[in-house]
Amino acid sequence: MRRRNFLTVAAAAALAPAVARAQQGPTPVARPAAPAGMPKIVLAMSGWTGFAPLSLAERAGLFHRHGVDVEIRFVPQRERHLAMAAGAVQAIATTVDTQISYAASGVALTQVLLLDKSNGGDGIAVRPAITSIAGLRGKTVAVDGAGTTPYFMLAYVLKQNNMTMRDVNLVTLAPQPAAQAFVAGQNDAAVTYEPYLSQIRAMGDQAKILVTTVDYPVVVDTLAFQPEYIQRNPNLVRGVVNGFFDALAMIQSERARAMEIMGSIVRQSGEDFARSAQYIQWQDRTMNQAYFASGMRQFLQLAAQVQQETGVIRQVPDLNALVNDSFIRATS
Repeated sequence: MRRRNFLTVAAAAALAPAVARAQQGPTPVARPAAPAGMPKIVLAMSGWTGFAPLSLAERAGLFHRHGVDVEIRFVPQRERHLAMAAGAVQAIATTVDTQISYAASGVALTQVLLLDKSNGGDGIAVRPAITSIAGLRGKTVAVDGAGTTPYFMLAYVLKQNNMTMRDVNLVTLAPQPAAQAFVAGQNDAAVTYEPYLSQIRAMGDQAKILVTTVDYPVVVDTLAFQPEYIQRNPNLVRGVVNGFFDALAMIQSERARAMEIMGSIVRQSGEDFARSAQYIQWQDRTMNQAYFASGMRQFLQLAAQVQQETGVIRQVPDLNALVNDSFIRATS
């Protein structure tokens, strides 16, 4: 349940602000009231663990310290850019590969903040006889459909090993059923993520995790605004970025309380949420500066190439317009 597509049953038009009511667990911590007249930003995302510091900043009032009231709404990944184009939201959190596809569809976006990197939370599971990526050639691989992050990860990994999606036999299954089918003995491989990846880990010597995002760090999440909005409201954008960094500081200084707040948003205990967080790495200001300086543009180019080669996008958008590192350098 922990993923960027969490709560995809919500309609973008409704912009549902609630967590799944069917889940059992702690009641989500309420948003504090903003001071009168404070400007507001609506941020579209999901319940993915990597985004959770944004929820922490919202529910702990950290954004208010920087003069901005942020309301987070869970919107399906496939519809966040449509909500932005309609003016219903001003900010989007999602993966870099998805930001590229949004931009390629004609919705102008600029990434201003690196949120997290999957750190073993996404992976390719295989039968014991498969010992390398090359061993996937001709095998049946269960993976979500084109345009999803698991599909992108598989295409990327294959490309890095001089293969393409045509070299494997694809079975289209979302991450949870892909893992379930694999555990049941179906298919040669499955592309999935936590907590479903741990179900396969529990199979012992009947299966193995061939590679994860530790080996191929390609699942990267960012925060984006439209360029025009950034130009008109730089202080509000800066406030959101600084609020995120404040949330990371709170996780360090008040870990138990922070975990309880973040867990409550997705109806988890603090302990359960902390376990899910071990497979991602939130990115502080120093990490942001390093990645924007030496990794972001290179990854954008390769990700765009993969997206185009797999037919997810027809034309590569202006990748330079997708990056603005000025806000991660600002400290006030």
